[in-house]
Amino acid sequence: MGGGFSALANEKNIVTHPSNPNLGDLPESCIALILSCLEPSEICKLARLNKTFHQSSFADVVWESKLPENHQILVKKLFSVEESSERLSKKEIFSRLCRPIRFSGDTKEVWLEKGRRGICVAISWKGMKITGIDDRRYWTHISTDESRFHTIAYLQQMWWLEVEGNLEFEFPAGNYSLFFRLQIGRTSKRAGWRIVSDLEQVHGWNIKPVKFQLELSNGQHTTSNCYLNEAAGKWMHYHVGDFVVENSYIPTKLKFSMAQIDCTHTKAGLCLDSVFIFPSESMKQLKQF
Repeated sequence: MGGGFSALANEKNIVTHPSNPNLGDLPESCIALILSCLEPSEICKLARLNKTFHQSSFADVVWESKLPENHQILVKKLFSVEESSERLSKKEIFSRLCRPIRFSGDTKEVWLEKGRRGICVAISWKGMKITGIDDRRYWTHISTDESRFHTIAYLQQMWWLEVEGNLEFEFPAGNYSLFFRLQIGRTSKRAGWRIVSDLEQVHGWNIKPVKFQLELSNGQHTTSNCYLNEAAGKWMHYHVGDFVVENSYIPTKLKFSMAQIDCTHTKAGLCLDSVFIFPSESMKQLKQF
């Protein structure tokens, strides 16, 4: 009798295991926690491993850590009314933020830097205040595929150069850097080749430096001077300054400018594209623009 009870007890404690256990046997919640520790590109690769990993890759916990802490503010600011943070999954929000989003009359563009939760911004010359920009004696507006906004402004000749812009945006906390994207000399394409033209018109940039300024409403301010004497026909990113964002939930208000207002000589042959703002640790991003 005692042996019978002992055998019955042992049967109740038996735990069955799959004959060939694999990663697909892990609970989805466990896999989701593992995926949350990986980079987005790694998550997408593992999502193709099997059905369990694919399903787990959609979990909000996986993408929550990839989004800026103020992503709800960004969704409200940049998405349509129908696309609220309550209706969209965290993966959908992440995916849409990683794609460039136009705002402010299509003169500004913002996107999420994958992996670092930092925000990048591009501001077209059309979103800035430029002296004499509508006077064709001074400026020419050129369509080109070399700009993400598909158009640049070319300075034919002017005594007084002044470009000003501003931005108010809820940047995630961190350090950021601001650059002007400029080119000396005009370029065009012929038979697939990139040709630098009108070099004889380029003058005035080696006499006096251009003054760059960046000012924030919280008192941060930087000024730098630079001669625009880089190789003709090459797009350059001129560093204006850096700034620090401490509170992600308060809009950061900034003003930036470039000027060469010495009227003792004329300036000509400058291409103005846009202003870029990147997280300071992501300088390699500049090579893509």
